[in-house]
Amino acid sequence: MKTYVVGGAVRDRLLGLPQSDRDHVVVGATPDDMAALGYQPVGRDFPVFLHPDSHEEYALARTERKSGHGYKGFVVHAAPDVTLEEDLLRRDLTINAMAEDEAGQLVDPYGGQADLAAKRFRHVSEAFAEDPVRILRVARFAARFTEFSVAPETLALMRAMAEAGEVDALVPERVWQELARGLMEAQPSRMFRVLRDCGALARLLPELDRLFGVPQPPEHHPEVDTGVHVMLVVDWSAAQGFELPVRFAALTHDLGKGVTPPEFWPKHHGHEAKSVELVRTLCERLRVPADCRDLAVAVARDHGNAYRAAELRPATLVELFERVDAFRRPERFEAFLQACECDFRGRPGYETKPFPAPGYLREALAVTRSVDAGAVARAADPARVREAVFEARTQALAAWKKAWA
Repeated sequence: MKTYVVGGAVRDRLLGLPQSDRDHVVVGATPDDMAALGYQPVGRDFPVFLHPDSHEEYALARTERKSGHGYKGFVVHAAPDVTLEEDLLRRDLTINAMAEDEAGQLVDPYGGQADLAAKRFRHVSEAFAEDPVRILRVARFAARFTEFSVAPETLALMRAMAEAGEVDALVPERVWQELARGLMEAQPSRMFRVLRDCGALARLLPELDRLFGVPQPPEHHPEVDTGVHVMLVVDWSAAQGFELPVRFAALTHDLGKGVTPPEFWPKHHGHEAKSVELVRTLCERLRVPADCRDLAVAVARDHGNAYRAAELRPATLVELFERVDAFRRPERFEAFLQACECDFRGRPGYETKPFPAPGYLREALAVTRSVDAGAVARAADPARVREAVFEARTQALAAWKKAWA
């Protein structure tokens, strides 16, 4: 029985990066051997155990054989005679198919160290094509390791997988899980570019894919291309370290521009309402969590109003605050403003331009929140409480706007 550290922990150590979770492979053991040593079984699809002290994962060396469509159609064979090299052969990329023995010696049968040095994502074997999740993983790695590129032969294999419809078998929850992780990486745009290069984006996120090549007015968008703009916006959100809901809203805020008839280009009148509809459809299909969905809908619907904040009438401002639920959830309104600023900054030359709208809206919200809604409600006709509170907030804003002007 021998144990090895495998996968990401080895890769990150060689790159000089912090190591988080460490995964282990055990060669030459049976489940009974592991149980006798106090390891706790946790694997459902193949034998995985938790170390009795460190609680790190130890998986028995295994091979896999494709038995059906999609990423769950595998027959797993775990036995004492499965070698480490056979186990590593089934992994996705060479940089993830390295191991270290208990003495710290590197085991690298498939050239992972050379690919690390070349900053290259290369598949270990043709078995890569049997698991469509790997397309998403490679794309996510591209967002994390921003200097790496996908080997041409690996990209060709990914393209063939997409054309064969393999990604169509992915369950929504897994797609969202990988996309969400990629959005939280250093440069999310690289994930979407890899997915687009291999043809998977059109199948997984057609609403996003169709934005590329759609022009916008150059006087407002020097980058012109809507897809390019969205990539700049989502990368800006990552550079600011914003939370996942903000990054997702940044990604989806302009989906409606993808369905503007070409004869109306480069203008996109009414794209906000179309964006809301498409965001809802996308979120339902991928089972996006409510916090991400609700913020994305709010930003898609009202980012234009945020830009025009100083021009809006007091009543319109109060309506905006109500739609974004700013009175009950000011923290979500702050996330809304963050996403709107990402949209503004995601244009060449706009990175340092003055953008007073968020500050104006924060101040306006503070004015309306200073109204004692409870006192207004107690003094109002019970049948008109909502109208009375709305009017009181509107009057407060009107007075503030007059002084502010």
